[in-house]
Amino acid sequence: MSVNLSETPVLTTERLVLRAPKSDDWPAFRAFMREERSHFVRPGDLTEENAWRAFGHVIGHWVLRGYGQFILTAKGDDSALGAVGPWNPAGWPEPEIGWTIWSPGAEGKGFAFEAATAVQAHVRTGLGWAQPVSYIDTANARSQALARRLGCAVDASAPVPGDEAALQAWRHPAEEAA
Repeated sequence: MSVNLSETPVLTTERLVLRAPKSDDWPAFRAFMREERSHFVRPGDLTEENAWRAFGHVIGHWVLRGYGQFILTAKGDDSALGAVGPWNPAGWPEPEIGWTIWSPGAEGKGFAFEAATAVQAHVRTGLGWAQPVSYIDTANARSQALARRLGCAVDASAPVPGDEAALQAWRHPAEEAA
């Protein structure tokens, strides 16, 4: 049985549909969390139980905040390729736009940029966020490159959640600068 969140926006781009997470996305999320590629977004050694809780966090964020990470899919194929969207769990210094590509076959195709660009517009108009951040591990060169492509710059004065030596806050540009 697949259960969907109701009353969540759906964003579309040239190649993608960004929708709310659903129970059918669990296998793709679990597979990603088992791969070394996920080490920037998971806490240490992730067990099946912790992966389940993390996926619950993705879904529950929508219920608790009224917004959350969109699951990105290719138009015409509802298979989850990753997640991109607004994120602000308890204890976060400020709202962020986060992204992960779960499917190795979806990497390097510009999907994260396309989805994050749509999310930038959505958080400005739908949530009123003028200049959110993206918290990026200092060793995550691919996410840093995406942040630069999105027009972001490191904001050294912004606090980060967790290890200040391992994370940087990348500030998204104001709308007129985007």
